[in-house]
Amino acid sequence: MTTQITAEAETMTKPLTGAEILVRALVDQGVDTIFGYPGGAVLPIYDALFHEPRLHHVLVRHEQGATHAAEGYARSTGKPGVVLVTSGPGATNAITGIVDALMDSIPLVVITGQVATHLIGSDAFQEADTVGLTRSCTKHNYLVKRVEDLAGVVHEAFHIATSGRPGPVVIDIPKDVQFMPGPYIGPEEARHKHSYNPRTKGDPAKIAEAMALLAGAKKPVFYTGGGIINAGPKASQALRKLAHMTGAPVTSTLMGLGAFPAADPQWLGMLGMHGSYESNHVMHDCDVMVCLGARFDDRITGRLDAFSPGSKKIHVDIDPSSINKNVRVDIGIVGDAGSIIEDMIAAWNAGGYKKPDLTGWWAQIEQWRARKGFAYRKDPKVIKPQYAIERLYELTKDRDTYITTEVGQHQMWAAQFYRFEEPNHWMTSGGLGTMGYGLPAAVGAQMAHPDALVIDIAGEASVQMTMQEFSTAVQFNLPIKIFIVNNEWMGMVRQWQQLLHGERYSHSYSDSLPDFVKLAEAMGGVGIRAETPDELDAKIMQMIDTPRPVLFDCRVAKEENCFPMIPSGKAHNEMLLGDDGTDLDSAIDDEGKMLV
Repeated sequence: MTTQITAEAETMTKPLTGAEILVRALVDQGVDTIFGYPGGAVLPIYDALFHEPRLHHVLVRHEQGATHAAEGYARSTGKPGVVLVTSGPGATNAITGIVDALMDSIPLVVITGQVATHLIGSDAFQEADTVGLTRSCTKHNYLVKRVEDLAGVVHEAFHIATSGRPGPVVIDIPKDVQFMPGPYIGPEEARHKHSYNPRTKGDPAKIAEAMALLAGAKKPVFYTGGGIINAGPKASQALRKLAHMTGAPVTSTLMGLGAFPAADPQWLGMLGMHGSYESNHVMHDCDVMVCLGARFDDRITGRLDAFSPGSKKIHVDIDPSSINKNVRVDIGIVGDAGSIIEDMIAAWNAGGYKKPDLTGWWAQIEQWRARKGFAYRKDPKVIKPQYAIERLYELTKDRDTYITTEVGQHQMWAAQFYRFEEPNHWMTSGGLGTMGYGLPAAVGAQMAHPDALVIDIAGEASVQMTMQEFSTAVQFNLPIKIFIVNNEWMGMVRQWQQLLHGERYSHSYSDSLPDFVKLAEAMGGVGIRAETPDELDAKIMQMIDTPRPVLFDCRVAKEENCFPMIPSGKAHNEMLLGDDGTDLDSAIDDEGKMLV
């Protein structure tokens, strides 16, 4: 024991190299997992990692995979994801994931190597202007030219990444700085050079005004987003309490799924371009809309001048630039969604408001629900993609399950048919729409939750963009399940070509798909294929019970479209439905082009 204390004391007093300073700062920030790929400009850091058993490094196969894996880790835990890549192509390969994290408000700290300080600007081997390249796609970025600044920069980077609206921060460290000896300071001693103190508490007067407006509503709705997830589990609990107190229906963006339980009768489902029939009609016809932690993006609003035309709008967001950015609102409240929802509950009670009589509103909602906007024609011989996800949900809903997705039709079907009861169990690329997100995100989520069931609902086109990360799962014994909804098309591209481009299917069919079963086996995993509805359940159970990484090739109907769908230039109450073809046929002209 005495020997251990003496060794730790010596470590604390002896000079540390920049690389060792970085590693110690990561430990002091509570980091346990890093996703990365080594290269010449970060070898000193990798050497320091070799001596630090408290940091678990996950060797990915491509730097984009590192960033998406870190996103999956962050989204499923609420903790920041950490990435370590080399200079030049290492940094540029990571940019897609960095932009993805910025768009979806995911906290990342991305550490990049850089050529030595005296070589910067000389077009040295594997040099890139990482700070310049990432300036527009990060919350903040740093080029650390002095080892004396390094520890403080790292601590500040974590503060910026996780405070306010979360997002990615890049730290670019020249190789010579990694070798230099320098001082170390801990998180408590660090003095942040940038005065970043986002407002978390909302204006009490505006909150009281908002609750008075809500109390008088006849047709209210809560429109919730990923900000509820980012605010932590208490925010989701507070949302449920507020919704039950007021009796108002609740809908959500793609990124907000799980903040409100899908089993609750007040839940309307996802809204927007491929949202539920009832949620989109509610958004169009409501008289008071309370937007909590969402940003009125174009996939939600549709045609702006027809968006919820008769409503009073209340917008809660921690990012002041989001308020009145896309949609003018009547009451804008800046602050943390969780804190403000709790204050809304207090203001509702202080105002003496009772649950209003919304009988007429709910009767109208039930009429919209009865339309069954997600209905589809089943086929006893062919697996419909909707049916595949329904069965996947039914067979996994009672387990500790985390779902990631790629991007496309399968992503929307997953949002429609997989029902989430808790936050942080749904990870998808919303803002950027990054194909290839789901597989590495599943790697990150499985690292964070080793005993959970982690499933990537994938498309056969998207999953090939980062398929190499399946090898990462094999190496680290991560039993992720890649459930490929295989229709042999870039499904959403094909759907738009059918509806918008006269059925001219330009380069959207995959002519040379791999045999996914053999591919899984070649990479050291397990391959499973299902081709008929009768065998689907048994094959899904086989996938679940396999304690190794699995590629599941689910062969589905090739030309199924994803409905409901709000066409370009249309309002929420002008959705296309596909269950009986009536609404679809009326929106298509004689040449097969959608009437917009």
